[in-house]
Amino acid sequence: MAEQDNDSALTFFQDRYELDESLLSGILDTTLEREVDYADLYFEYSTQDSVAIEEGIVKSGTRHLEQGVGVRAVCGERQGYAHSDEINPASMQLAANTARSISQSSAKQGTVAVGRGNAAVSNLYPVAMSPTDVAVEQKIDLISQMDIYARAIDPRIKQVSASVITQYRSILIANSDGQLVGDVQPLVRLNIQLLVEDAKLGTREMGYQGMGGRYEFEKLTSPDMWKPLVDEAARVAILNLGAEDCPAGAMNVVLGPGWPGILLHEAIGHGLEGDFNRKGTSAFSEMLGKRVASEGVTVVDDGTLAHRRGSINVDDEGTPSKKNVLIDDGILVGYMTDRLNARLMGTQPTGNGRRESYADLPMPRMTNTFMLAGEEDPADVLSSVDNGIYAVSFGGGQVDITSGKFVFSVSEAYKIENGRVGAPVKGATLIGNGPDVLTRVSRIGNDLELDQGVGTCGKDGQSVPVGVGLPTIRLDQITVGGTQG
Repeated sequence: MAEQDNDSALTFFQDRYELDESLLSGILDTTLEREVDYADLYFEYSTQDSVAIEEGIVKSGTRHLEQGVGVRAVCGERQGYAHSDEINPASMQLAANTARSISQSSAKQGTVAVGRGNAAVSNLYPVAMSPTDVAVEQKIDLISQMDIYARAIDPRIKQVSASVITQYRSILIANSDGQLVGDVQPLVRLNIQLLVEDAKLGTREMGYQGMGGRYEFEKLTSPDMWKPLVDEAARVAILNLGAEDCPAGAMNVVLGPGWPGILLHEAIGHGLEGDFNRKGTSAFSEMLGKRVASEGVTVVDDGTLAHRRGSINVDDEGTPSKKNVLIDDGILVGYMTDRLNARLMGTQPTGNGRRESYADLPMPRMTNTFMLAGEEDPADVLSSVDNGIYAVSFGGGQVDITSGKFVFSVSEAYKIENGRVGAPVKGATLIGNGPDVLTRVSRIGNDLELDQGVGTCGKDGQSVPVGVGLPTIRLDQITVGGTQG
């Protein structure tokens, strides 16, 4: 299985574009005609489609195809990059000349002999059929069933929107180290959004849920998968209809398992990416080997989890995906790097060089980032708080990488009163500082969960699929912004 995914990508590009190893070697030789530290070619062919339904009517349907090649030449910190949406010898030669001239130096390099990658490559997401090849009628049938089911749950549900997105992406990387590595990456995502209204209270609320991953489309069609998704969207929306205004101030906060790990991703994860730390612009720069979190806090970035949205067999530079420990028992032990930043920092690439498409340069990005479970019963974590907030799910958020300051909106939250979960509250935000927040972890539950497969991370204008996760944790004296006093 490990060889099949790599071979299928190689065969695809060789057959479709008549690429062979001598041609790739020649283009890399052109890129290396002047002294550079590294050069690579990145080929991509991807298809993506989406169908959305509103008010029982199919409102939109799209089909998008993207193909192209990017050529990179690296000299020191300088990267020359050129790309073309045509994959042929002339376009590749022109791109190679352009990339080389941007990162130009002096002496001529030796020749490159491209061969198949010698690193073991897993196949974390084998599928029998591309999800984009599934008939559009099947996709419309799925979201139509969701629409009908949602409307029958409660008369207060006034609007229903559902969508399904599928993607199938083939990539091939050839580099000046002589490697030739490919991957085929399926991706599916299902979304449901509900608007509920209480005429007596005069209130409206939205409920949203999603799921997805790198697996067969057919998995989404099981009612055992999508019905709980719709039920949960309705539950949260109806719950918030009668929610109280959230109190404000410094208080103890319990984060629920799963999606609240997005706070970890934003407040901590970006600050541990190699480019920010190499440049000294991260709040975690020069902190390796120092305590940055409470005892018991271990944070990992793991791209090797089967079928997960954030997982990758290889990154977009051809480096096999890895499980990287970032914080070990509260001590910062590693950063996430691509090839460029690893070389400049004197470390090894961690398999985190990612890019949105062939038109973009790779950079250090997360895959699936989460905190490992502790040993406590989640009920005990909750009962340890006399008065505070229980944050179950998050909406949007913002973080400043340099200062580490963050603000997150909470989409589902409850008061904690005398150690018990109380009334639901709305309008809650969590305000804090990334390097500080993990030092406020005082209790860690044994219930680690990963999100349902909806994470998309943005950085420098590029978006890539990611995953997050968290066990139930207690944070001491976190600033909560609210709408009450």
